[in-house]
Amino acid sequence: MRIDKVQATSDKVKTVRAFDHLPGTEPLRGFTLIEVLIAMTLLGIMMVLLFTSLKICADSWEKGESKITDVNEIAVVYNFFQRDLSVARPLWNEQLVEGEKTFSFQGKAQSLQFVSAFPASAARSGLQVFTIALLEEDNERFIRVTIVPFTAPAEGEEWPKEEVTLIKHVSEFTLAYFGSEDGVSEGVWAEEWLNKTTLPRLVKININLDNGIYWPAMIIDLKVTDTTDSANLGFGNTGNINQPLVNQ
Repeated sequence: MRIDKVQATSDKVKTVRAFDHLPGTEPLRGFTLIEVLIAMTLLGIMMVLLFTSLKICADSWEKGESKITDVNEIAVVYNFFQRDLSVARPLWNEQLVEGEKTFSFQGKAQSLQFVSAFPASAARSGLQVFTIALLEEDNERFIRVTIVPFTAPAEGEEWPKEEVTLIKHVSEFTLAYFGSEDGVSEGVWAEEWLNKTTLPRLVKININLDNGIYWPAMIIDLKVTDTTDSANLGFGNTGNINQPLVNQ
């Protein structure tokens, strides 16, 4: 009986071994340590490459956004000067310097005052006095625009003053003016345009920022060059300030 059991067990082992070697079957086996290490190394390299690519994409996106912001900032500043400075009015008014009749356009190397008009669609329409100056506060230089109405307020009242920071982080801001005394003869460039009776033909604006981004020089062509007397726009004026004063 014992010999029969041993024989039966031997036959089962032979059957299993024979099944292991049947065509189309593979013996079960795991990964070796070397294979696991190689796989982990390849996976690590792939992850490093993936994150490096993502970082490059993120940096490129950030630089693109920064470039778009810089371009938009330049466009905003240029549009301001082109929209308002190019249509500056050659006016006289005692309001600009109390007790003294002065010309509305007064230009210095780093500041500028002129009179221009907001469009009818603006919240505050009519002639406005624009004052542009380079200021410094908390060791930061910036260009500020101050806007007040051109006409004198009623007695006992004050016109609201609006102050807007045009651009921050300014390292350099210079102005230059091209024109002549009579507005007809050949003009020259000057660093100041004070106590004149005409507008300059051109105004050159140079702005440099702390970040070193290149800003091209802006040259604004003033469309109005004739002089006009605005005595009826002085103190006590009650006329329509939206009415054109000079032919453009």
